[in-house]
Amino acid sequence: MKYSFKNDYSEGCHPSILEALLRTNSSQQNGYGLDDYCAEAEKLILEKSKSPHSKVHFVSGGTQANLLVISAILRPHESVVSATTGHIFTNEAGAIEATGHKVHGVETSDGKLKPEDIQKVLDVHTNVPHQLKQKLVYISNSTEIGTIYTKKELEDLSNFCKEKNLYLFMDGARLGHALTAESNDVTLEDVAKFTDVFYLGGTKNGALLGEAIIINRQNLQEEFGFHIKQKGAMLAKGRLLGIQFQELMKDDLYWDLAKHANLQAEKIKEAFQEIGADFLAETDTNQIFPILENSQIEKLSEQFDFYVWKKIDSEKSAIRIITSWATYGAVVDNFCNEILKLK
Repeated sequence: MKYSFKNDYSEGCHPSILEALLRTNSSQQNGYGLDDYCAEAEKLILEKSKSPHSKVHFVSGGTQANLLVISAILRPHESVVSATTGHIFTNEAGAIEATGHKVHGVETSDGKLKPEDIQKVLDVHTNVPHQLKQKLVYISNSTEIGTIYTKKELEDLSNFCKEKNLYLFMDGARLGHALTAESNDVTLEDVAKFTDVFYLGGTKNGALLGEAIIINRQNLQEEFGFHIKQKGAMLAKGRLLGIQFQELMKDDLYWDLAKHANLQAEKIKEAFQEIGADFLAETDTNQIFPILENSQIEKLSEQFDFYVWKKIDSEKSAIRIITSWATYGAVVDNFCNEILKLK
């Protein structure tokens, strides 16, 4: 059977989560996220983000989190600005548009939005009230191509959004990998300070499922629970999410798992560098995008699964390799050996 580098959620979850679920299984708790475990997980998240006035809501998945946040924030005539590589623009089957909100895609070279990118969209939407009003900026960290925001970039975006009366929302499906990347200078406290809403992804970092939405802006906190319930995202057994995030936040397990994934990706990246491969983007998270000859891709795919991400020309394509919290060092060593044979 081929080993898969297609995603970072092929495995189940970290063993400590299974143990915690079993250990707490017979404990009677309130439903719908009002249990002790959700309360403790929220407390831990707010302590680590140093943002005591924020509110935390646990939901089951990333697309669900994006849909809930964006549809709750925007009025019917308001829209979203996103990089064209953004998950809401490319990989959510029009989920945001299905709620009645347009997503304006902006081409970027590195998957990151800059103030000038957003300004271009604003500049062509000035015919009020005949055109949509941009109200929310969507970014992800790490991005869909594995790049990360610096503190300066995030602060500049935050200041620009405040100046233009826009909300800033960060998709954090892989936030753990971004904040533990070797080149990162952003803290969880910075994220809470510079965004109006963000979420911590569990699905792609050791949980069975689940994302923790953190609403920092107080005027957006009221009545968010109604949106969760109305859109079918409120679990009766909310404890299942709370227990997982309680375990992930304890003893910094969340960050340790992300660091592990990043380290395995770095080993693979070094092997590709050794054979002279170029990369679609410069990354030090758990996603890498080496550019290979199609014949080399065919050879690697005999033993390993991965996505062919982008056609470069008739002879070369970029592939996507993703490592996870559960990627074994021995598997990575084997993969690296096969990469070196491509020389």
